[in-house]
Amino acid sequence: MKTRTALLLAILLAPSMAPAAPQDPLAAKASSYGCFSCHGMVRKQVGPGFAQIAERYRKAPAPPEQLASKIRNGSVGTWGRVIMPRQRQVSEADAQALAVWVLSQPPPPP
Repeated sequence: MKTRTALLLAILLAPSMAPAAPQDPLAAKASSYGCFSCHGMVRKQVGPGFAQIAERYRKAPAPPEQLASKIRNGSVGTWGRVIMPRQRQVSEADAQALAVWVLSQPPPPP
């Protein structure tokens, strides 16, 4: 009986526990490239959240170009010991669009 109840609960709750599908086309593009495997929208998962990245890079001299380069070429040491692997499958144009999208994220709540 307990097994049936647990199975029924899992079936009923599974759709509500799944991450929401991105509504924003650039969020969907980020999802298609697997960005959400390591990055959350606001807070750190494996790597920093997009809001955290935006907060750090907004004041950089050429933020979209810097971020697009980090997306395609990777980086080490920018966020501690976390390694951002190269993402060569991301085109230059997509890297630029994703960088602009990341920079558009609101700051994380305090």
